Amino acid sequence: MIRPTFAKSTASFLAAAFVAAVIAFGWAGGQYAHAARIENRVAVFSGIDKITGERHTFDVYVDETVKFGQLEITPRVCYSRPATEEPKTTSFLEVDEITLDRRIRRLFTGWMFAESPGLNAIEHPVNDVWLVTCKQTSDVPPPASLTSN
Repeated sequence: MIRPTFAKSTASFLAAAFVAAVIAFGWAGGQYAHAARIENRVAVFSGIDKITGERHTFDVYVDETVKFGQLEITPRVCYSRPATEEPKTTSFLEVDEITLDRRIRRLFTGWMFAESPGLNAIEHPVNDVWLVTCKQTSDVPPPASLTSN
């Protein structure tokens, strides 16, 4: 008689793989482990003016609108992780373009990722903008509309 050792070893392997996956993904007692997320007050962007070739880095407070060339940039949130975690810096923002006839046209609403600047960078005929990092404070004073809250 042939023993079904293959079935037992396969079942044992799958059980061990499942346990390893559960441990690797931090699942314990029905709870998923989440990396700590830090909510920041300031988003830092870089932008390039394609006409002059100049690159600029600028701070924007959350819920503040800053003009960069023909673009108006408004970050709504800016998240990062502690230094002990894998870097992941994200910002949800809105970007509008001021057209030549002074109309405002929405170019982008969504998430931008500092670790993948090409994923959702704003590519415009004159100005490109991408997220660099998030931070708690800035040398630039906050706008009056944000300090009165």
